[in-house]
Amino acid sequence: MSITVRRATPHDAAAYARFMNDPEVFGGLMQMPFTNEEIWRARLTDMTDPSKGDLHLCAELDGQVVASAGLHFAGPAQRRRHVMHIGICVATEAQGRGVGSALMAAMCDYADRWVGALRIELCVYTDNAAAIALYRKFGFEIEGTHRGYAMRDGRYVDAHAMARLHPNPPRIEPAAP
Repeated sequence: MSITVRRATPHDAAAYARFMNDPEVFGGLMQMPFTNEEIWRARLTDMTDPSKGDLHLCAELDGQVVASAGLHFAGPAQRRRHVMHIGICVATEAQGRGVGSALMAAMCDYADRWVGALRIELCVYTDNAAAIALYRKFGFEIEGTHRGYAMRDGRYVDAHAMARLHPNPPRIEPAAP
């Protein structure tokens, strides 16, 4: 088994449409059902525009794209420039095989060592135990619960707000005497 993490491109649209249309997958996300390759090609073209500054990665398992992840700046508010949001999605057949961990490691490394983010935030449905365990493995903590956070399959469901603070924030070393 070989896991490769790389930047996503519009050429990944067919794979995204495949795993994002799986009810077991989109039920854990804020995605809507009935997407297709054209929709994902347009989204990926927009999302991977170099001027955006966000990071969009995908993971291949034995050469097949089976997961995606994004690291996004919190928005234009100057006082939240130290914050990023993370999202991740793993195809059903790749869950429990280290793919999510590979993507999370890459995202946290990028945020910590290259962007200087102090805080990474996410929301996860309270019944998604596997995702919560993955996030905890990378230092995320539950900070609160949003009641009735989103509509899923005809019902309102709750979500946890989770965050991770940089484990070793960068600093400027004192000048040599």
